[in-house]
Amino acid sequence: MMQALLTRIEERLFEPPEAVVGAPLGKLLGVLRYPYALLRDVGRGDLTLRAMSLVYTTLLSVVPLIALSFSVLKGLGYHRELEPMLYSFLEPLGERGYQLTAQIMEFVDNVRSGVLGSLGLLFLLYTVISMVQKVEESFNFVWRVDQPRSFGRRFSEYLSVMVVGPALIVAALGLIAALGNTHVMRALAAQEPFGSALVALGHLTPYVLVSGVFTFMYGFVPNTRVRLRAALIGGVFAGGLWAATGLIFASFVAGSSRTMVIYAGFAIVIVALIWVYISWLILLLGAQLAFYVQHPHYLRPGRGEIRLNSSLRERIALSIMYLVVCDYRDAQRRWTTNALAEHLGVPGAALSPIVAALEQRGLLAAAEDETWLPGRDPDMIELTDIIDAVRHDTAGPRLGRIRDIAPAVNAARQAEQALKDTMRGKSIKDLAERSG
Repeated sequence: MMQALLTRIEERLFEPPEAVVGAPLGKLLGVLRYPYALLRDVGRGDLTLRAMSLVYTTLLSVVPLIALSFSVLKGLGYHRELEPMLYSFLEPLGERGYQLTAQIMEFVDNVRSGVLGSLGLLFLLYTVISMVQKVEESFNFVWRVDQPRSFGRRFSEYLSVMVVGPALIVAALGLIAALGNTHVMRALAAQEPFGSALVALGHLTPYVLVSGVFTFMYGFVPNTRVRLRAALIGGVFAGGLWAATGLIFASFVAGSSRTMVIYAGFAIVIVALIWVYISWLILLLGAQLAFYVQHPHYLRPGRGEIRLNSSLRERIALSIMYLVVCDYRDAQRRWTTNALAEHLGVPGAALSPIVAALEQRGLLAAAEDETWLPGRDPDMIELTDIIDAVRHDTAGPRLGRIRDIAPAVNAARQAEQALKDTMRGKSIKDLAERSG
């Protein structure tokens, strides 16, 4: 019964009558597709499982991550400037949030290279990189990206962000504080309604920074190109949802003080785990919304399995080889799997088996920078080779000879042979030169 209800809702949202399309009701239905898709994805459980996995990773890596991020500021004596931001994240925990912030900062103060030693420092870096890898995997899962960053790129890009990022945040906070102390701002604060507006803006600043951090993560973490508009919408949505959820959670914690007495000293751990889980889930929901904003044609299928028929696989394989050979011949851009998926409008998870089949047949070769090159001279790659590579690429054990019974089988074989005869002797280079 529930499935029938969901089917009817989908039909109303995605197949409105012609009279509704373009009308205000049609535009409203277009907006309602996004919350429906997000709720449907949460109900399927994939995002919740990812959030749970990130909670475990956070427990292991939170102190090393903060210590590494604060390393530059700690050397300059400014790492305490970020303590208010850490507290604002844990503020929904009430008094326990303040205690947890103080404990984390104490742990960070105790992290010294002389105390850690070489093995301890390596373990610290390993836990940080493993957490970053988990976060990237979750974002790539949301964005249907099948090819992650290489270890070298992950190490260099993420470590630089984690070291420079906190310094930029401190600089931004310092700039905001400096602007607030200027003569012009003090004069405005003395006049109404500017004074009340500035006070409200001061309260909103932490949430604006959170939205900015979320926007940056949505644009930077996935191993694919994310448009600014999509990342910004996802960041603002996640930041607003995080702020609203924080108020609700703070009320819940304040009202359940008697229940927390039962857990005694474990209460702070339990409450912190719940809040970290909710925060990760909100972060993934914002990433999912950013994906739908950039790729609205995925709103209806969601994460449903996308099956490509044989004809579509063959067309995609020919398109891949055409793009790779054309740009290789003209010394233009070099294609990665993710770039091909975005250009062709095909999910990376559906494109990767086709690319793997072409590579296995020696038609594509991977370069050191994760781009694809022709596996051999394009003049020696016939169109029939490309078709055969994806047509005969099947998973699982292969069947033996199958007895042909229907008389129409011979006609089908003749048609297939005629197609091969038509394409025989034509290479992908010929196709590229003819189109160019």
